[in-house]
Amino acid sequence: MSEVTLQGVSKVFDRTVAVNNISLQINHGEFMVIVGPSGCGKTTTLRMIAGLEDISSGTIRIGDRIVNDIPPKDRDIAMVFQNYALYPHMTVFDNMAFGLKLRKYPKQKIKSLVEETARMLGIEAYLSRKPKALSGGQRQRVALGRAIVRSPKVFLFDEPLSNLDAKLRVTTRSELKALQHKLQTTSIYVTHDQAEAMTLGDRICVMHNGNIRQIAPPMEVYDRPADRFVAGFLGTPPMNFFDGIVVFEKDRPFFKVDDTSLALRPALKNELAAYKDQPMVLGIRPESLTPKPDGYSEHSSLDAVVKVIEPLGDRMDVYFETASQRRVIANIDPHIQVEIGQRLPLHLNLEKAHVFERGETGRNVCLS
Repeated sequence: MSEVTLQGVSKVFDRTVAVNNISLQINHGEFMVIVGPSGCGKTTTLRMIAGLEDISSGTIRIGDRIVNDIPPKDRDIAMVFQNYALYPHMTVFDNMAFGLKLRKYPKQKIKSLVEETARMLGIEAYLSRKPKALSGGQRQRVALGRAIVRSPKVFLFDEPLSNLDAKLRVTTRSELKALQHKLQTTSIYVTHDQAEAMTLGDRICVMHNGNIRQIAPPMEVYDRPADRFVAGFLGTPPMNFFDGIVVFEKDRPFFKVDDTSLALRPALKNELAAYKDQPMVLGIRPESLTPKPDGYSEHSSLDAVVKVIEPLGDRMDVYFETASQRRVIANIDPHIQVEIGQRLPLHLNLEKAHVFERGETGRNVCLS
């Protein structure tokens, strides 16, 4: 079995804490994506698993073996880098065979493994070429092939698609997902791209300032973010946030924004009781907002003016401004007619709203 376990792992550079006492369990055959903004500690975490960075404290296990002091070459892992890290003077065949030659595999076995892997990746026609004669997508496949051919216990991916153009990144992403499903090799993938995290991961681990904020399947993280940072980081456009106060009217919770009281789910009464009359933050995703001319309760809408319209084909992102100059983004049907300067009620689907404590990482108090 090839589980990867981090227990209380930290990394300190001089006096800077890059990774702060994190614990993470990656199951055998799982595709775990570590996602977060630049400087959050995700790449440092990957490099510690690989053995390319020493840990300051804690324990890392691959399978049943503690690998803290084991050199990278003996950890039975394969790493795919952002810049491919191919040997420019070697052919594709020799790049893919290099690790097997170091392990003194028989020549015929090497030939068989390389050709089989090249067929799997659709690069068998390029085995005699050198990297400079390949496109970025082809080089990435060679880098993947070099990792796959060794049949390691664990694959480590350090933003491997970031150098590809947008269209190729999407197609390569789906191919990588299918390949990992076929191989069933434990995989840890680091990215700052939330679309990659959502589409690739069996689970995703969201990091911020060296800490783990949430670990869960992608849709759970999206629908039930643990805190305000996670809620704001995942989603394009990002979640809308409103500062306001939790109030109760006739034993039902409301969120007061400026002069408007928005009716929250009655089921949240118990969760919100402790926050009565306290300043909080309401969060609601752009797809849960709809501009409608009439027919909605005053307790579920805000008056707003259309400021910017961004048609995107399958949807339309519309930027509004409320009377108190709050900016609000709605993700709406492109066939709804709106015009810049138009004033209209903006309906909020409050069944999908979240209430957070104040602060950048304020807790989501709606999670029971």
